[in-house]
Amino acid sequence: MAVLPDRTVATLAHLLVVDDDAGIRVLLAERLGAYGYRVTTAASVAEMDRVLARDTIDLILLDVMMPGEDGLSACRRLVQQGGPPVIILSALGDEQDRIVGLEIGADHYLSKPCSPREILAHVRALLRRSAAAETSSDDRRGFVFDGWRMDLDSHELLDPEGVLVHLSDGEFAVLRAFVEHPRRVLTREALLHAARGPDSDAFDRAIDVQVSRLRRKLRAGESDLIRTVRNEGYLFVPKVTPT
Repeated sequence: MAVLPDRTVATLAHLLVVDDDAGIRVLLAERLGAYGYRVTTAASVAEMDRVLARDTIDLILLDVMMPGEDGLSACRRLVQQGGPPVIILSALGDEQDRIVGLEIGADHYLSKPCSPREILAHVRALLRRSAAAETSSDDRRGFVFDGWRMDLDSHELLDPEGVLVHLSDGEFAVLRAFVEHPRRVLTREALLHAARGPDSDAFDRAIDVQVSRLRRKLRAGESDLIRTVRNEGYLFVPKVTPT
């Protein structure tokens, strides 16, 4: 298979395509490989697990309806284990299906049929966001708020007891937008831009899902660190100190 290197990629990202449709696996491997990505494929979640055990994967393209363990269950498990970012590709394209996929931790949710070009755009956007988080030159490398500690270098969030709280890439990006703009109302559009980039075609409800998940993870007792401002957006309540 001919590979044309993408000179904008400093190091070739390793993608894993998980789909029980052999035609889709071959098509995506060829199209994404032509842009310089290293692509491995798997026909099932069990095969995906074997690949993850032996290789370092930067991003997973994951089908939902597969024999054996389904993609939603696999995505939930990957998020809990702190695995690589996940883009769900599914024939289940209703809004509720997308909301469920985002709620369990998928970074993007694309409905089939979708073109390889569209998939490539989402892959690039997600990898750019991950790279930016790792290589940011911002002197502020962390934040403290209400006893919580957020480390931008390690991509970690510690609760007031020092316990690590796992966040998906999308949740981490939204929280970073909040802590960088505390006590200021942020619109859904601003949060979408922060979480998914300026070229995102995500819908407003996706941000509501991300914020809802963040609230559950940040809730301490009866306090709510994120306040809803009706018809405007969201406001991060606590005082934030850069570290």
